[in-house]
Amino acid sequence: MKRHSLLIVDDEKEILRTLELTFEADYQVFTANSALEALEILKTERQIALIIADQRMPDMTGVEMFERVIQIDPRIIRITLTGYTDNAALIDAINRGHIYQYIVKPWERQELRVMVKRALQSYELIVENQRLLEELRLANARLHDENRLLRQRIGQDTRDLDVIGKSPALRSVLDQVNRVLDSSATVLLTGETGTGKTLLARYIHHHGPRRDSIFIEQNCSSLSEALLESELFGHRRGAFTGAVRDHKGLFETANGGTLLLDEISEMSPALQAKLLQVLQDGRFRRVGESHYQHADVRIIVATNRDLEQEVRAGRFRADLYYRINVFPLHMPPLRERLSDIPALVEHSLKKFGQALRRPVTRISTEALQVLCDYDYPGNIRELENLIERAVLLNTGPQLDLGEWLPMASLNHTGLSRLEQIERSEIERLLDKHAGNLGLVAQELGISRTTLWRRLRQNRLSA
Repeated sequence: MKRHSLLIVDDEKEILRTLELTFEADYQVFTANSALEALEILKTERQIALIIADQRMPDMTGVEMFERVIQIDPRIIRITLTGYTDNAALIDAINRGHIYQYIVKPWERQELRVMVKRALQSYELIVENQRLLEELRLANARLHDENRLLRQRIGQDTRDLDVIGKSPALRSVLDQVNRVLDSSATVLLTGETGTGKTLLARYIHHHGPRRDSIFIEQNCSSLSEALLESELFGHRRGAFTGAVRDHKGLFETANGGTLLLDEISEMSPALQAKLLQVLQDGRFRRVGESHYQHADVRIIVATNRDLEQEVRAGRFRADLYYRINVFPLHMPPLRERLSDIPALVEHSLKKFGQALRRPVTRISTEALQVLCDYDYPGNIRELENLIERAVLLNTGPQLDLGEWLPMASLNHTGLSRLEQIERSEIERLLDKHAGNLGLVAQELGISRTTLWRRLRQNRLSA
């Protein structure tokens, strides 16, 4: 059974027969004398993987036909034949018809066979990627259903999401937050990395009128411009190579809920312009579509940069800055809220004690004092990472950092010593169990996922 089917389109019967003879031994070949006939064949023969078509035909050009082919099945590989070397026409064919390759007449048979073979390898990759994406879509759909059920089970617990601490600096921020909870005003969260901006965004959502709708966060620095545009606004099937189906973007998914755009300063100028339109008009367009959709989304943006300075440097649009700066909130660094450390430590002990299956329930007075004497350049994230490491290495109910850290003050040397102890312990167990990660994780009392993360952080390999 022949693996792939080809469709050859040319109004010259001699060329059509020559191409048919070239490929019929290896592929199932369909032929058409015109573009309209070819489109009719595609309606019934949906297994066609590649089309070779002449550019100059009486009923329509090859480019015009390929534009219609894209609407039928964008996965089909498209190759055009031309007897001309008109650069403008070739560029138009590439841009409009998204062709894989063009062939200038006359051609050499063996070269054409090799080109088609490689093209079909690309087709197989596209089909396989589509299959994997469909599996991912189904998995995400199942995960969405599971999350919905989980939200129903935990009920009020999700709504009671809280920001840990009672320091004056934090209380000042929460007092401001309470004034904006019941509105849909755009909120700009600023502050150093690790201060808890994402947590504050979740607090705003779960304590506001949209608490029963979805909360979505997207880091604007984690994707390329093209992928971020598709992720935010969605795309239409056939909008670009690989767009095999319509894709719903985050603005559409978050309709009625809240969308957090983290690291907003990393967004490209082109996407900044599109975001400004959403904020001003409440509407957006999917990539490849001409009509607008309405977006009922509360937008929260976050950054660790000085946006005013970014505007002066020409890296951030001034009009967008003024539009998102409706209600600015600045998260203070941990060094300005040291009185919150005991509560944060208690919270972290409980969280990591459960996650790592360690019986740690308390911390010594001396160890707590050590933690309170540090200035935490990495803020809450650094404190949590320190507690996680200490809990991982601890065996008893009380956490005592005295063995690992200077008692007078916690500094980077002390942190490095703790990291070295953790690294040495993992190396010892890897050697003991001959690299068997399952046994290492079991002896440490953690999951394989957590072990993999610790290996990456310590730059270790199994």
